[in-house]
Amino acid sequence: MSEEINVNREYRDRLFKFIFGNPENREWTLSLYNAVNGSSYTDANEIRFNTIENIVYMGMRNDVSFLVANTVSFYEQQSTFNPNMPMRLFICAGMVYAKYVKESNDYHRYSSSQQKAPTPKCVCFYNGEINKEDKVILKLSDSFDGESDIEVKVTMININYGRNKDLLEACKPLKEYSWFVDRVRYHKKTASNLEESIDKALNDLPADSLIKPFLLSNKAEVTRMCLTEYDEARTFAEQRAEGRAEGRAEGRVEGRAEGLAEGLAEGMAKGIAKGMAKGRAEGMTEGIAKGRAEAVKNFIKYGMSVEEIARAFNCSPHEIEEML
Repeated sequence: MSEEINVNREYRDRLFKFIFGNPENREWTLSLYNAVNGSSYTDANEIRFNTIENIVYMGMRNDVSFLVANTVSFYEQQSTFNPNMPMRLFICAGMVYAKYVKESNDYHRYSSSQQKAPTPKCVCFYNGEINKEDKVILKLSDSFDGESDIEVKVTMININYGRNKDLLEACKPLKEYSWFVDRVRYHKKTASNLEESIDKALNDLPADSLIKPFLLSNKAEVTRMCLTEYDEARTFAEQRAEGRAEGRAEGRVEGRAEGLAEGLAEGMAKGIAKGMAKGRAEGMTEGIAKGRAEAVKNFIKYGMSVEEIARAFNCSPHEIEEML
């Protein structure tokens, strides 16, 4: 996989990529690789970065992709939890491997023998403010309703300062990056604006910090990237909040409509049932009354007196007379 660094200025890089995806900082990239994989490679010149122009997903290019020790590492940093990261890296990996197959002199796609390719490793470095486990495995198959024949696994590692201490201790640039992000958040509580928080965090970096000279020499770019990331995180949060608000509003409207419809239906059903019951009772009463009146008339016709009929119906003579 040939080295190719293409920059599309339409899209903003993240600070993480600026630090670990920069050929100028190969030693830091190798240190991160060793910390993640438990390896001990020492020759940073073996790293070959793979960035294909215009790999864009959700407004950002893929963060860091590189080849070392016959392994293609896809590294992403996220300040907001994204369970769809496997789909993102699936798309990126497909483009990287398509380029590899096309350009490689070692991979013969039409060969009858099994061809070997670099092993992919997908890692997402999470440093969002919502608490997440130290390590989570995200799977592409969780995106599908049915059983999938394609799988992509992404290891999400929480790199917030104080989490996964062994990993941070094994890679000093990562530890300093984590500390810097945490320090920006600390100053954001009292600073007048985010830019002031970034300045204070840069000044707070220890004198022996590995990344401090690099960040200070690119201070304007670092500030711009931090501002962009915070704007992105705020935008996502606002979109989620807006979506929840709209969902609640729609739910209330639908709930009222369904409640009204159910209430009307239930009221009509109860009304009809009550009316039928009342109608049956009234009908029975009316039928009995008419039947008794008809019987009284027949008894009179056959010569029975009013008193005799009253005794037979167990009522007063006056009631019998009202039936005539």
